[in-house]
Amino acid sequence: MSWVGRTRRTARGNRWGLAVVGVVLAVGGGAALAAGQGLFGAGWAGTAVGEAPGAAGLPVPDWLPYAVAAVAVVVALLALRWLLVQLRGDRVRRVMLEPEEGSGRSELVSGAAQGAVEDAVGGYPGVRRARARMQGSDRSPRLRLDVTLDEDADVVDVWSRVRGEALTDLRGSLEEDRLPTVVRLSMAAPKRNRPRVA
Repeated sequence: MSWVGRTRRTARGNRWGLAVVGVVLAVGGGAALAAGQGLFGAGWAGTAVGEAPGAAGLPVPDWLPYAVAAVAVVVALLALRWLLVQLRGDRVRRVMLEPEEGSGRSELVSGAAQGAVEDAVGGYPGVRRARARMQGSDRSPRLRLDVTLDEDADVVDVWSRVRGEALTDLRGSLEEDRLPTVVRLSMAAPKRNRPRVA
């Protein structure tokens, strides 16, 4: 599966997870509101949540509060892990190169590759700023390149040079036949004419 497919699958899983949590919370909140309004009988309306089963005539085991607390702790830990996973980036620090015959493992620091692409693209006419970021894994890297152009830049020329020069050179440096890349071209805001001070 491609990295785009994995990203879409992760986003879809996040949406479904949030939807399920939202539905469970909405149902629980609605049930508590209905019980408080007396829709389940007058016995439920004036009782604390922990005493509700007893008010309904159901047996309340001694371990029930501890079980509820344990479930709440597990849910909180799962939610915390989910948040940490969302904050974790997929930036690559090193890229594995194909080793030559009889040689050991070869690695390239991704910062060097990113800097080379940024310097090359940043030197093209009409380019105001270029930012590159290696993502994915050390064995199957991918590139995200954000290029900010001047308002009078030749977009077609910049795009052709990025594809034909910078990305080709990077693939050669990484010894990769293909390097999935997302290139984002954006125009810089036009400079406002400042009024002259007499």
